[in-house]
Amino acid sequence: MANEEQLNEEEQSSILTLTDENGEDTDFEYLDCIEYDGKEYLILMPADEISTEIIILEVEPVDEETENYLSVTDETILDAVYGIFKERYKDILTFED
Repeated sequence: MANEEQLNEEEQSSILTLTDENGEDTDFEYLDCIEYDGKEYLILMPADEISTEIIILEVEPVDEETENYLSVTDETILDAVYGIFKERYKDILTFED
């Protein structure tokens, strides 16, 4: 029973609720945080969809307790961060290009 409770806690801790600029909340499954070119990027997947599409957001520290998450539009950065993610999880996940 303790193992089942631990699994539920781990599963719940991997869900992040982010609020967009319109004040709407969306749940995402946290997959990884990758450092690239001196910045950190979150790798997320929508939690309430069957989609396998991932989302990459740049972490922008505000203060000791607060971070903003910014959309990444630079294709070079997106490709590089996604490449690192694919390499890390090549033995665990199947990727479609």
